[in-house]
Amino acid sequence: MEADYVIVGAGSAGCAMAYRLSEAGASVLVVEHGGSDWGPLIQMPAALSFPMNMKRYDWGYKTEREPHLNGRQLVCPRGKVIGGSSSINGMIYVRGHAGDYDHWEQSGADGWAYADVLPYFKRMETAHEGDSGWRGTDGPLHVTRGPRDNPLHTAFVDAAVEAGYGPTNDYNGERQEGFGAFDMTVYQGRRWSAANAYLKPSLKRQNCDLLRAFVRRIVISGGRAQGVEVDRGGTVEVLRARKEVIVSASAINSPKLLMLSGIGPGAHLAEHGIDVIADRPGVGANLQDHLEVYVQYASKQPVTLYKHWNLFSKALIGAQWLFFKSGLGASNQFESCGFIRSKAGVAYPDIQYHFLPIAVRYDGQTAAEGHGFQAHVGPMRSPSRGSVTLKSSDPNEDPRIFFNYMSTEEDWADFRQALRLTEEIFRQPAMAPFVKHRVQPNHGVDDDAGLNDFIREHAESAYHPCGTCRMGAADDKMSVVDPECRVIGVEGLRVADSSLFPRITNGNLNAPSIMLGEKAADHILDRGMLPRSNDVPWFHPDWETAQR
Repeated sequence: MEADYVIVGAGSAGCAMAYRLSEAGASVLVVEHGGSDWGPLIQMPAALSFPMNMKRYDWGYKTEREPHLNGRQLVCPRGKVIGGSSSINGMIYVRGHAGDYDHWEQSGADGWAYADVLPYFKRMETAHEGDSGWRGTDGPLHVTRGPRDNPLHTAFVDAAVEAGYGPTNDYNGERQEGFGAFDMTVYQGRRWSAANAYLKPSLKRQNCDLLRAFVRRIVISGGRAQGVEVDRGGTVEVLRARKEVIVSASAINSPKLLMLSGIGPGAHLAEHGIDVIADRPGVGANLQDHLEVYVQYASKQPVTLYKHWNLFSKALIGAQWLFFKSGLGASNQFESCGFIRSKAGVAYPDIQYHFLPIAVRYDGQTAAEGHGFQAHVGPMRSPSRGSVTLKSSDPNEDPRIFFNYMSTEEDWADFRQALRLTEEIFRQPAMAPFVKHRVQPNHGVDDDAGLNDFIREHAESAYHPCGTCRMGAADDKMSVVDPECRVIGVEGLRVADSSLFPRITNGNLNAPSIMLGEKAADHILDRGMLPRSNDVPWFHPDWETAQR
């Protein structure tokens, strides 16, 4: 069992690399612990709350007790299935803002500025709507929009415009800032995961194979990665890489695997009796995420999706999807969104809105009030940093995941501001026909102390972990990989997934993760990068002095 390239993890970036490397003629072996994505629970967009809560498809990770969130343990779903987290996520497609990638380059990730990555976003996608010229038209990843036929979607965007924010025709195009329609990775009524877009076409080629196995460690000899040690059906064996091992196992599992293999903070590895091959203190550090709350309102009108929250309606929706791939089952229901700046002096959006025409939690539990709607809101660039560390040298033991959420005063000020700006939008005339009263936070909870209590008790992860194998300059001791995704201190080994992000991007992380896999493939093949883009993104002309 050997190949030119052994890719650990059939997730968003791993599938993209398998596609591009095999397309170029290299032999590729993708190793994935999870199994098939067959069946409606993954493929039906509206069923999104199921797979991320199922042991069959999810690693089942939990955080340590978070001291600033009343000691709560939060769930940290990661996809354990082909397609990785793109097979269990909410299918929301956000490239991030141009300013995110320019910041990556300023942080030492040379060649990863917005002008460098935009051509890869275009290469990877077939966008069915959006700004002409800014979007891809013939890539493997289909990006569509929902029908937005519920009146609440239009009312939410209209209310934001009444509050003084601009509309945007395409937040993934020239202008992110503003309110408009959400993009989603759904095609012909099905979840268009990285498995459907990239992996399945790759496996039709003679030079690409998929192996179901649990990777225990990277085999390193003479300072070079030779392959990976796997547990396959109770048998431990080694898979050889003729050229390179590429770790694409997530922001949680990639640092875990590096540390188990002797790459990481020397003292921490020694604690667990692991021989140190490369002392890289940045492995597992720099852990970031997006935290959000659900601001919920009861609805005056029975127009919300709550009317379908019964067995009869669900059966009808399921049947319509099963036979025709149409109807409510064919959308993730996140069809309107917004990106705003929290205050004057912030150059580009740092608050994101997901609007949903029902009051419901990610685990599928509806609000007790019945008809309602909600906006998921939270700051995009928290200064808090956490870590992923080992509990032991046993590969079968889950790592210790500590996000250290809300650990700075800036976090609290930003979150309170996000909540107050949200309340202002819902008070606009366009929402008046629908707003009955606020359900969450409780009516009348508007002072700093009350909002802080609400955040402590109700803030949830948006499931966007990243940053734990930071990409940066090779001479920066906290960098784990260089700008070509090569692990510093070990030959023949790369990492390519969201663990590389120097700083979290503005929005959901699936699109940037796939882009990273696309661009990493060109670095691996050493065939030169796509030409830089000359497109100039929109920044608010008065951002220094105006909040909107």
